[in-house]
Amino acid sequence: MDKVKAFFITAFSVVFNWLGILAFPLLILLGCNLFDYYTGWGAAPKRNPDDEKPIKSYKSIRGIYKKVCMYILVILGWFVDVLVESTLTQLIPVTIPPVFAITITCWLIFNEIISILENMDDMGVEIPPFLLPILKKMKGQIEEKADSES
Repeated sequence: MDKVKAFFITAFSVVFNWLGILAFPLLILLGCNLFDYYTGWGAAPKRNPDDEKPIKSYKSIRGIYKKVCMYILVILGWFVDVLVESTLTQLIPVTIPPVFAITITCWLIFNEIISILENMDDMGVEIPPFLLPILKKMKGQIEEKADSES
């Protein structure tokens, strides 16, 4: 048991060290992906009440593809960060945090949280009326900030 524990601690340490500041947002995104997928399954029968089989495998697989594409977006953002940093370090010695990857990850997290809340609302869970508008506004602020920086 101690070897298994040591393995997981080592693996997480290596991954978190390699990802740096991006590790925690990616961990949050992973958790949000799992919750969104789970709540999507729960909301499916409420969205299609007349359907005999409201949970369809092709929709489920499409959802998994969408989640995989989210991580591809983060990787592409990281590619841009690496490109910008490698170009700038040719001119001046500077270290730049992964701004594009973090911005994309935060935007995706808000997207997933909004989707989770919508799924929960479809399941009949009462959502505080102020929560969804605040999250949509925060997501919009990320978009505005990214637009103003470009």
